[in-house]
Amino acid sequence: MTDTTENGLVYEHEIPAREPWSGIIKKGQRFRLIDTCGQQAVDTLFYAAADTAERYSAQDTLQAQAAAYITTGTRLMSNEGNVMLTVTDDSCGRHDTSAGACSCESNTVRFGHHTKFEHACRENFVTEVTRHGMSKRDIVPNINFFMNVPIAPNGDLIIDDGISTPGSYVEMVAEMDVLCVISNCPQINNPCNGFNPTPVGVRIYEGKTA
Repeated sequence: MTDTTENGLVYEHEIPAREPWSGIIKKGQRFRLIDTCGQQAVDTLFYAAADTAERYSAQDTLQAQAAAYITTGTRLMSNEGNVMLTVTDDSCGRHDTSAGACSCESNTVRFGHHTKFEHACRENFVTEVTRHGMSKRDIVPNINFFMNVPIAPNGDLIIDDGISTPGSYVEMVAEMDVLCVISNCPQINNPCNGFNPTPVGVRIYEGKTA
């Protein structure tokens, strides 16, 4: 971790492949996720720091945007109808919020019994939310930053090769104090991580310009 005020940067951290992370982003701060190596899904949840009962809502976000994907201009909505963060810059182009997080159970159903004990995002989320007084009951449908999930003509979600390249980023401004919880996805059975989980970067800046 780096703690510096250079160019407004107040926090910098690299999340290792397959690992979780959490941190507070204060109202007005800018939060940047960096896909360091490309083709890495970053499963993400947001909670109101003042009351974690208020948290990111995929349904409210999609309804508010009338769009299937998250990108520049998207307002990330809470289950209380409040804007939690606004996406202000996005070099990737789109991000999924419909396919959810992998788990040991879903891996077993989708890929076979031999995957039952492979590490998964839901386990990362459980590990991290318990640090903030929550439990698995508080894990809701998440954002999959950088994950490429086309929608087939019949409505099925297809997990496809990632479109993000090394250094791709997405940046958002916090509209309230938020707790961010991340699982740097460990999935190796579908192409969401290019079958090779890699590190990602997180940065928090003060103010409007870096």
